[in-house]
Amino acid sequence: MGSNDSVEDELEMATVRHRPEALELLEAQSKFTKKELQILYRGFKNSYRTPTPILPRGCDMFSCQLHNLLLFTQECPSGVVNEDTFKEIYSQFFPQGDSTTYAHFLFNAFDTDHNGAVSFEDFIKGLSILLRGTVQEKLNWAFNLYDINKDGYITKEEMLDIMKAIYDMMGKCTYPVLKEDAPRQHVETFFQKMDKNKDGVVTIDEFIESCQKDENIMRSMQLFENVI
Repeated sequence: MGSNDSVEDELEMATVRHRPEALELLEAQSKFTKKELQILYRGFKNSYRTPTPILPRGCDMFSCQLHNLLLFTQECPSGVVNEDTFKEIYSQFFPQGDSTTYAHFLFNAFDTDHNGAVSFEDFIKGLSILLRGTVQEKLNWAFNLYDINKDGYITKEEMLDIMKAIYDMMGKCTYPVLKEDAPRQHVETFFQKMDKNKDGVVTIDEFIESCQKDENIMRSMQLFENVI
């Protein structure tokens, strides 16, 4: 038995575990306190029970996603996740649908240095914006999510790809049940409002201006400001 324990100890010591940057540095780079960062890291690093997907009644997509990102901190088994692990964890929140494509887009939004992994630092910097950022910062982050090819514009096709991914993720849990062409109709409506000069693309300025005039979007951005 002692031999087995020794082998396990050696394997554990050989496992490369990510260590976060000094908390003081991360505290300076985010809008979280040192104590909040310690709590978040403990959850990000350790594995707990599989959470029950929580979609509060009347919850819009923005606030539901923030809620599930917070649950995500309780499911990451190490300090760094690759895309496959991110998708696997995220799928637990939406068992009734297929979250693979949306999780891919979300992963790319957090993986700002495009190295194929989301570290605790990456996650915290994104979460800090979504929870504690200004309206401008939150909308910039959202724009980056929709700008799939990162060329500084959102096309109708990119918006449709994101919208389809959201509808696929929600699965059959919506009521009333959505029609098959609902994502395209949704995009047509939004794009018409956002593309002010009708040039076929939405710029960051057009995106921010349109979102700021939408009461539902503005309200949803305030729901989780004091969640931690």
